[in-house]
Amino acid sequence: MIDIHSHILSMVDDGSQSARQSIEMAKSAEEQGIRMMIATPHHKNGRYENTKTTIIEEVRRFNEVLKEQQIDLTILPGQEVRLYGEILDDYQKNEILTLNQSNYVLVEFPSDHVPSYASRLFYEMKLTGIQPVIAHPERNRAILERPDKLFDLVEQGVLAQVTASSMTGRFGKKIKNFAHQLVDHHLVHFIASDAHNASTRPNELQQAFQTIEEAFDLNLVYYFQENAEILVNDQTVFVEPPARIRMKKFLGIF
Repeated sequence: MIDIHSHILSMVDDGSQSARQSIEMAKSAEEQGIRMMIATPHHKNGRYENTKTTIIEEVRRFNEVLKEQQIDLTILPGQEVRLYGEILDDYQKNEILTLNQSNYVLVEFPSDHVPSYASRLFYEMKLTGIQPVIAHPERNRAILERPDKLFDLVEQGVLAQVTASSMTGRFGKKIKNFAHQLVDHHLVHFIASDAHNASTRPNELQQAFQTIEEAFDLNLVYYFQENAEILVNDQTVFVEPPARIRMKKFLGIF
């Protein structure tokens, strides 16, 4: 398995707060059968700034530690970028780090709304050759209230990634039900851990795939796992046509 979203690098954001925590997270990933994990520290979210060159160096150092500890896991470089108006300018300045230096970039919305300029900016990013991947839309309040906001972006060609712990229910029943709705309506293209530590925000990727197999089928598990591999190899992700979530049915999940 490949995990495309994690906060495993120590002391760079609100994820791992020590080298020991990072090693614990790595061991947990290895035990689940995860062989590659993209480190995606927060960037430009109003609190943290982790530029491309800094992250690449931190990833290099941590991979050396994992080798010394004989942990069979490879860390790849990435970034979770809060969407902001100058993102393309900073990409040209070599400050934005795509996922494993591919054409895919992980972007995060504020928790309570979708920026009004998101659609236009995503369009410009795609023209530049950058493929946006929206991180954890199921935990965005505006998308929860109006799922069509996500549908419109996905129909435009934007991709989305749901957090494993949302699928398993760690964030509550409402988030779990909504995450399942997004999967059912082809509004999700990746499942990733978004792990921050080994206790309160652990890596539950394996458990999420078990949940998906039980709730849907094994083919969907393969779909998400293959998409993660396709992303890491900078190939084109297969996308099913999205469907709108009918409001009457949607309101019933609450």
